[in-house]
Amino acid sequence: MARAEAAARLRVEVACSPLARQVERCELTLPPGSTVADALQASGLTARYPQIEAERWRVGIWGRTVPRGEALRDGDRVEVCRPLQVDPKEARRLRQRRQRERPRGG
Repeated sequence: MARAEAAARLRVEVACSPLARQVERCELTLPPGSTVADALQASGLTARYPQIEAERWRVGIWGRTVPRGEALRDGDRVEVCRPLQVDPKEARRLRQRRQRERPRGG
């Protein structure tokens, strides 16, 4: 009975980068029917980083954005993505402009 009960549980991973160059990962075992919100709560990330609860922080499963009520499957990886501070296209333009303006030679 215990073996069947353990087999029915979901193994998921929660990954979050609350700050630049900082990544937190947590492996969890949750009951069947658990949602993304349940995984976030069980991971303790929302307690340590209350800003995750803000709607601007997106959540996804394996890189695909999903609602927090999305049901989890065994082996899922829940990813919490903080909002972008700079548009990636604009950041690339700025890098290129700096490279062009840099003096050549040495």
